[in-house]
Amino acid sequence: MDRDELATWSAFATLLEWVPAALDAQLKRDSGIGHFDFGILFALSRAEDHTLRMSDLAGYANSTLSRLSRAVDRHEREGWVRRAPDPADGRITLATLTSRGREFVRAATPGHVQLVRRLVFDSLTRAQSQQLNVISRRITGAVRSEGGWQPPR
Repeated sequence: MDRDELATWSAFATLLEWVPAALDAQLKRDSGIGHFDFGILFALSRAEDHTLRMSDLAGYANSTLSRLSRAVDRHEREGWVRRAPDPADGRITLATLTSRGREFVRAATPGHVQLVRRLVFDSLTRAQSQQLNVISRRITGAVRSEGGWQPPR
């Protein structure tokens, strides 16, 4: 790497370490769950009928089905999620956020959003925020062609 690439990479690598740790710490302190678990519940909260195929949810969470299944097991014990076979294709398992899970996500979201705004958006202009969106999508597209979770329009 040349000097500029190394400077950019070191800043980006530091961001990759520090931001997830800060998000995890806030969510664990305020809600008792980590960022991975919150991401699962949040994706379900935004999905149509609060339901996703487990395989799609694993893709969004950048998780193996095995790791996701263990997390959803915990969420089922809490009463936040229920799993059921897809009525159209019994080979597929659907995860659905329950009303209790929706209440949990509603309660956990404000503190998380406040931290995201403080860490990311408060330090950027609107134009920089839009650039960050484009840059992030380009980098994730280089990692995996199918892309990640995006909020429904």
